[in-house]
Amino acid sequence: MRYGRSPEVLKDVAFTLAPGSFHFLTGASGAGKSSLLKLIYLAHRPSRGRIELFGHDVESASRNDLPFLRRRVGVVFQEFRLLDHLSAFDNVALPLRIAGAKPDEYRDDVAELLTWVGLGQRLWAMPPTLSGGEKQRLAIARAVVNRPDLLLADEPTGNVDHEMALRILRLFVELNRLGTTVLIASHDQDLVRRSGMPVLHLYDGKLTRHSGEARAEPRSTRPAPRDETPQADEQSEFDLGDENDFGEDEA
Repeated sequence: MRYGRSPEVLKDVAFTLAPGSFHFLTGASGAGKSSLLKLIYLAHRPSRGRIELFGHDVESASRNDLPFLRRRVGVVFQEFRLLDHLSAFDNVALPLRIAGAKPDEYRDDVAELLTWVGLGQRLWAMPPTLSGGEKQRLAIARAVVNRPDLLLADEPTGNVDHEMALRILRLFVELNRLGTTVLIASHDQDLVRRSGMPVLHLYDGKLTRHSGEARAEPRSTRPAPRDETPQADEQSEFDLGDENDFGEDEA
């Protein structure tokens, strides 16, 4: 993948996401995480190579097949991309309305989904009145309202504090348990490490895979300060806690 005549952002990247899997995508700023996600949800096409999505070669897929493939992918954008003039309920319902569903067909489902992400008391709130954590959960609800087979998230915890980041991750874990394939781009190495999930790491345009531990960028060989040394008893698995512990007035 390259932009114009610039050097390739992604070089000979090859991997497969198994149905029902959960991976993190890591790498420094500018490593190509967002570009890779855009390739997967068909916002861009590769400069060379091929992409196969749900058994379909994207390059040879007919124009009529592409919208169907895109609907099977949910995307949580880093900047939320909510419509400020629509309520929380209407933001989530919008993909269903575009698909031709009638209000009577989706009203209860949308309300139930918003309750599930902890926004049951904010159905008619407008996005500018929501906190960062609430906006992120609203964006997640909108991304999954069509029950996608694959969920992509670009830095979904980048605008919230650590406690809220853990709570948001519980939503993704629960969605994965329900059968959704999940790929999350994140720079939060502590969160990635604690999750114990497999990691796809981008560095210098190339992708490597690691099992349950994020790979650090090349660093100096100097000894690490004491407060940077990993603790032997550090939690290695993601603690789900109570999956329904979203307070309605959480920040």
